[in-house]
Amino acid sequence: MNNEIARRRTFAIVAHPDAGKTSLTEKLLLFGGQIQVAGAVKSNKIRKTATSDWMDIEKQRGISVTTSVMEFDYHDYKINILDTPGHQDFAEDTYRTLTAVDSVIIVIDGAKGVEAQTLKLMEVCRMRNTPVIIFVNKMDRETKDPFDLLDELEEQLQISVRPLSWPIDNGARFKGVYNIYEQRLNLFQPSKQVVTEKVEVDIHTEELEQHIGSRQAEQLRADLDLLEGVYPEFDHQAYLDGHLAPVFFGSALNNFGVQELLDCFVEIAPCPRPVQALERMVQPDEQKFTGFIFKITANIDPNHRSCIAFCKICSGRFSRNTPYLHIRHNKQIRFTSPVQFMAQRKSTVDEAWAGDIIGLPDNGTFKIGDTLTEGEVLHFRGLPSFSPEMFKYIENDDPMKQKQLAKGIDQLMDEGVAQLFVNQFNQRKIIGTVGQLQFEVIQYRLLNEYNAKCRWEPVHLYKACWIESEDPAELDNFMKRKYQYMAKDREGRDVFLADSNYVLQMAQSDFKHIKFHFTSEF
Repeated sequence: MNNEIARRRTFAIVAHPDAGKTSLTEKLLLFGGQIQVAGAVKSNKIRKTATSDWMDIEKQRGISVTTSVMEFDYHDYKINILDTPGHQDFAEDTYRTLTAVDSVIIVIDGAKGVEAQTLKLMEVCRMRNTPVIIFVNKMDRETKDPFDLLDELEEQLQISVRPLSWPIDNGARFKGVYNIYEQRLNLFQPSKQVVTEKVEVDIHTEELEQHIGSRQAEQLRADLDLLEGVYPEFDHQAYLDGHLAPVFFGSALNNFGVQELLDCFVEIAPCPRPVQALERMVQPDEQKFTGFIFKITANIDPNHRSCIAFCKICSGRFSRNTPYLHIRHNKQIRFTSPVQFMAQRKSTVDEAWAGDIIGLPDNGTFKIGDTLTEGEVLHFRGLPSFSPEMFKYIENDDPMKQKQLAKGIDQLMDEGVAQLFVNQFNQRKIIGTVGQLQFEVIQYRLLNEYNAKCRWEPVHLYKACWIESEDPAELDNFMKRKYQYMAKDREGRDVFLADSNYVLQMAQSDFKHIKFHFTSEF
């Protein structure tokens, strides 16, 4: 059992939009032998689209809208990759994914450096002490000076860095990278499909000049001397504790520097780590199975209107057809067809181990954050739903399709894409999201996946907050006074929809015994 768990590597790829996460994922799948030809995220010449962007809307826009799960074997390791959306409108999906992984690869655009979304994602990693590897992408374009980039990473991400590969120039003069970890030279040939050649060179001999020319050879030697002087030796433990980030350089689109990243990653990245439950710390090598649901996706297969709940296994071994306890419902459930994923392709699996991510068919039994065990009562927490910042009324645009719309809204809300509130004053449905793009995605998916037309109507609201109080009389008084602004969420909890910051502050100062919560986890 311990051997199975030790060979697992579960990680997420995160970045600001357009830094190249999905391109990097494609190339990792290429090395894992999962795909024969790498697709493009957005390209007219290559007819094949990226494997992890399988929704129609993702193919049209060239952006990732939802986290994709992919697993493959590489050498002796079993790798689970989660390719996350970079766009801030889908940040909640990404934050939730980070609770289910043991380490993270952050992709940085070499020309733009650290961007806003990268900072937010790094904060989430820091909160959980998740180990981080940084991949500086797009070295085949004009980029910032590598030393300036390293300083920027240390300063803005507040983490020590240690380069394990070093670029030889950039842009049109880009010759390749020197792999410090393996001490060999990798020469660059711009090609989207072919893997580059590796040359073992002693960099202190003239052999180096023959490969890259004398000017760049001198520059490389000077850079490497400076690196050894400035940066301490790579400390594996500091990386595992989340204090040190190894840095790699390359070009994901041209398949360059990716294999070095993967080879080093499987060696140094952590195997499944202990997970904190409310009751106790759960160790991955315990005999009994435990796991939690961190994501639900509707319509992975458009022909079968089915939902899939993604379960991260925290300890032990999961077997097909064995009854497990669903903590929230307090009943035993057995799964006849659990699946493992390769983006949209899925295959039935008989057993899975701690660190793996499996898909469980879901017909409304699961919510995000549900726990499954072999009988022990445990609760895994830390899967937040944030208070939405944008609101619209959702209205049916086709009276004949009332049922389809209701089912579509229900399944999409289960995914945690957005939140649904029902106004107690006029019974109208309000959808709340963290970003504008979400509304377009919901409308598109309702039409294409459920054949239901909806239209949005404006509603002027500032924030939604969950309220609770130990003083029933004051709560009752508050709900009477704010009757027009009271709503219920899907769990039936009371939500106050404030229409301005001023109104919210006044409510907080007038009603001292009422607690206002801005995440749904309290």
